[in-house]
Amino acid sequence: MRRREFITLLGGAAAAWPLAARAQQATMPVVGVVTSLSSSFMERYAPALREGLNETGYIDGRNVTVEYRAAEGYYDRLPALVAELIDHKAAVIVAVGGSDPARIAKAATDTIPIVFASAADPIKAGLVASLNRPGGNITGVSLIGSALEAKRLDLLQQLVPGAAPLGVLVDPRYPDADLQLRELQEAAAVIKRQIVIVRTSTESEIDASFAALARQGAAALIVAQAPFFTTRREQIVTLAARQKLPAIYAVAEFPASGGLMSYSGDVGFAYRQIGIYAGRILRGEKPANLPVMQPTKFLFVINLKTAKALGITFPPGLLAIADEVIE
Repeated sequence: MRRREFITLLGGAAAAWPLAARAQQATMPVVGVVTSLSSSFMERYAPALREGLNETGYIDGRNVTVEYRAAEGYYDRLPALVAELIDHKAAVIVAVGGSDPARIAKAATDTIPIVFASAADPIKAGLVASLNRPGGNITGVSLIGSALEAKRLDLLQQLVPGAAPLGVLVDPRYPDADLQLRELQEAAAVIKRQIVIVRTSTESEIDASFAALARQGAAALIVAQAPFFTTRREQIVTLAARQKLPAIYAVAEFPASGGLMSYSGDVGFAYRQIGIYAGRILRGEKPANLPVMQPTKFLFVINLKTAKALGITFPPGLLAIADEVIE
């Protein structure tokens, strides 16, 4: 989907609006949303963001305008997209899909408030001074996704026990890549299971990575948290199915696209919360005084149709703790 089509889909077709409505729009505050992820991912969670805005009295198209910019996994597009929102006089910039959009927005402006949602540690990423008092012009939601890799390994170990190595797909450009690997290596040492680490950051490298995992005898796969992988989920899920490789992912969009299972923070909660924060800031509150939120609920999603195709039966214990089962 082209970006213009995406904006039309989410925000309404401006060409169809009456002239009076267009004039009214010009006086509305603009909430600019920039994401490193795909437009299709943003389309899924835009309603949660708008719900949060609604809770604070802001209705898209009535008293606020929401504009969207999606980098589609190409990080080098982010500076230009942020610049567009600044040129459009955004009153608030919502930066989602990893810490890069927020980091770039923070470097571009110290006056426009920024609300982020990121799975990376926002303190280590240099976004905020602390969770309770972020400081500066930025706050948001930390999904702590990078701190969940050990839990994902544990779930995969329960599903695919044995001594064969487990593969790990990691994006070295992701800010928390070292943290992810450290957590996985420590967790693997506890269960005395070898992990095979493959680093990849391009589409062609993804294909090569799966070939490398096959050569090294990986019995299953952990796809570590990274916006780049989310934007390439169809490619990754297809390759995992082709190699009959059970895999666990960092966001629920993977099992929705045919992946086997995922474990993650509640992304819908995060997008609703950043909508609430954007609305509160429009009402005059300062980002520096709004603490960075963290999810209290984590979602385990499994796809039984994919499990059947792989010849896998989920143990009753794993089925019992699943939050969503796709059949």
